[in-house]
Amino acid sequence: MSVLYEPLETREASTRSLVAVVVLMIGSALGFTLMTAPVTKLLGANAGAIPSAFHGLMAFMYLFVGTIGLYLGWRLLTGRISAFADLQLLAVVMATLSFLAIVFGNWLYIFYRAKDAGSPRSYFMANAPEVHKVFFEFKEFGALFTLPLTVVAAFILWRYGTQVMERPWLRYTVAVVLGLSFFYLVVAFGLGAAVTKLKPA
Repeated sequence: MSVLYEPLETREASTRSLVAVVVLMIGSALGFTLMTAPVTKLLGANAGAIPSAFHGLMAFMYLFVGTIGLYLGWRLLTGRISAFADLQLLAVVMATLSFLAIVFGNWLYIFYRAKDAGSPRSYFMANAPEVHKVFFEFKEFGALFTLPLTVVAAFILWRYGTQVMERPWLRYTVAVVLGLSFFYLVVAFGLGAAVTKLKPA
């Protein structure tokens, strides 16, 4: 594959800008959720609403950022990337959002697996066990692949810097890893959305 380079933004992202982006994203997401969440629904019998709200928010933000990361990964693969510093930052943001979505998802899983008859797992096991076995179990474990994949991409991009653009095997590795992480993200996101729609309120 021949490489056609466009004018490159050769400077790399600074660590200070990376920290600022991550803190700003997480802070604004948490602040927005806390300001708009119905507080009465977040406590008591509906305590699973807190992890549910944050898990959904992180997953949606990750889907948005992951789509941009996939596009930049494609540009990197073809050798036509002009925003390398943006890709470095996005890879770290993707890894951060993946981590947060997994943390809140595991917290939410406690309420999903509750022993009472009204829990989603009890409902699916009684009415549609395939939904639990295929949709939820596959979704749960498939989603975990996103974290190591995005961490690998971020590590390579930060460790090798602009050398990634000069070494085809590094470009291909980062692009493939970002593509795989996006695949697992979309599958988990779709199955998670389906599970929430299949259990009546």
